[in-house]
Amino acid sequence: MKAVRVHEYGNADVLRYEDAPEPVCGDDDVVIRVLGTSVNPVDWKIREGHLKEMIPYTLPFIPGWDVSGVVHAAGRNAKTFKIGDEVYSRPDIARDGTYAEYVAVRENEVALKPKSISHLQAGTLPLAGITAWEAMVTLGGVTEGQRVLVHAASGGVGSLAVQIAKSRNAYVIGTASATNRGLVESLGVDEFVDYKAQDLQDAAKDIDVVFDTIGGATQDDSWPVLAAGGILISIVSQPSEDQARERGLRCSYLFIGPNVAALNGLTALVDSGQVRPIVGAEFALQDVQRAHALSESGRAKGKIALIVPSP
Repeated sequence: MKAVRVHEYGNADVLRYEDAPEPVCGDDDVVIRVLGTSVNPVDWKIREGHLKEMIPYTLPFIPGWDVSGVVHAAGRNAKTFKIGDEVYSRPDIARDGTYAEYVAVRENEVALKPKSISHLQAGTLPLAGITAWEAMVTLGGVTEGQRVLVHAASGGVGSLAVQIAKSRNAYVIGTASATNRGLVESLGVDEFVDYKAQDLQDAAKDIDVVFDTIGGATQDDSWPVLAAGGILISIVSQPSEDQARERGLRCSYLFIGPNVAALNGLTALVDSGQVRPIVGAEFALQDVQRAHALSESGRAKGKIALIVPSP
């Protein structure tokens, strides 16, 4: 099969589009014919070697941990799905990934894909969608009437978090640059904040849930806008528990794994028209180096989709 593999850690030049062995289907696995996948920031962080102590990959390995496709084969213990089922997944990040024509995934990490969107769209949804779901639903516990602030609301995770929060009837404020105002407002935000032109503490007050997808100064500036008992959730770095206690607040750092319950929740929201994945760019799998460069630039809108060739 054709795949993108990493033979050594480094910059985007180490991504090689080449022939690779097809995955072995374990007893608890299904093999998925990949019809959609995408680039996430964790992909190039792993490519650069930042997670090699936490996840000791055997080189070469295939990156990419979003997939939408069709069940191609099933292990002897895999009973939930049949050959031909249309599915999607955020697989175990410790295994070979989805920048390939086929990927082996544990069946208990797989869900039926939304019927109302294409595989290309669905292939951008699992990792970012699970992240947004866990932030808004699991950790944030967002409920009707709460005030939610989503940083980088035009990004892959932020755009989904806005829509999930709105589906729960929250009052949502989204930050982004002025050039992305139209996109963010199209997601249903109640207020838009131009982070370059507006002071956050003047623009947002009494927030119940802050979702930090940027870190650094943005995270630091988010503490004062929270209401008593509010929570600051970050996917970039662990917020200060000392600051949280001193202010009567809560905080959490989020690093997600496979989550079929979240995928099923996302499917329901997508098929009911309450959530739509935002695909800001598309690249052929063989152009993955350019896709990584766009992701690393921090200027991508929504998600970056990869188009996988037919075998």
